[in-house]
Amino acid sequence: MSLPYLVDFDPVALDLGMIQVHWYGITYLLAFASAWALLRHRARQPHWPIEPVQVGDYLFWGIVGVIAGGRLGYVLFYGLDRWADDLLFPFKLQDGGMSFHGGLVGVLVAMALYARHLGIGFLKLGDFTAQVVPLGLAFGRIGNFIGGELWGRVSDAPWAMVFPAALDRAYSSPAALEAAWRAGELSDQARHPSQLYQAALEGLLLFAIVWIFARKPRPTGAVGGLFLVGYALFRIFAEWFREPDAHLGFVAFQALTMGMLLSLPMLAAGVALLVYAYRKSA
Repeated sequence: MSLPYLVDFDPVALDLGMIQVHWYGITYLLAFASAWALLRHRARQPHWPIEPVQVGDYLFWGIVGVIAGGRLGYVLFYGLDRWADDLLFPFKLQDGGMSFHGGLVGVLVAMALYARHLGIGFLKLGDFTAQVVPLGLAFGRIGNFIGGELWGRVSDAPWAMVFPAALDRAYSSPAALEAAWRAGELSDQARHPSQLYQAALEGLLLFAIVWIFARKPRPTGAVGGLFLVGYALFRIFAEWFREPDAHLGFVAFQALTMGMLLSLPMLAAGVALLVYAYRKSA
């Protein structure tokens, strides 16, 4: 029997002495750079509400919304116990912890402010933005995989992987960890690489669906509604393979995770938005 893959990347992609470039930073940079390039491309089409020259300014607003909302959402949804122990915890970004649902709220606030700033429709700006969000999610999930976090549930699937941070015991050195892995002692702790499932589903696949759908003019709100429905369904599906957060566990019926519960309002909002968009255009 072959050994499961050991996911043990160095979090630092490039060490320049006083400056260290982390993989996480690279994935965020790729997410924002791809959003800028793709939105500038789409902004050349006449049915979108902003011009290519405005994309950079709008993206700055969105970046602030993603970081502020993502961090605050993580603290409120997943880290209240840590906040109670450390009042400065929300500001310790170096400790990690971002919530997509919180980031989405942050982006919505940024969108509302920018739409008001330019005097354009909020839903139309939402449709414009929704085209590139899934690709950013794909980069983020790849960052989670490289960082060995947000791993999946224990599995005997041929592609299951071992994540050191998920092991039930610590090893004194990387060499000791590798020796245990080569001896097959960690095979029963291999897990689904759920980060890659999410990167493929709510990332690349959803990006392809929304991007193709948005090539033609659609009723206002339809692109955003499709994104919300698609993300919610893919996220709920992926959560069946993802290990629930250790300090939360299952939050309802001994089966539902926090990610599932937070996705249900998104699903309802997406369906409502699609119905509204097509009824209004009829």
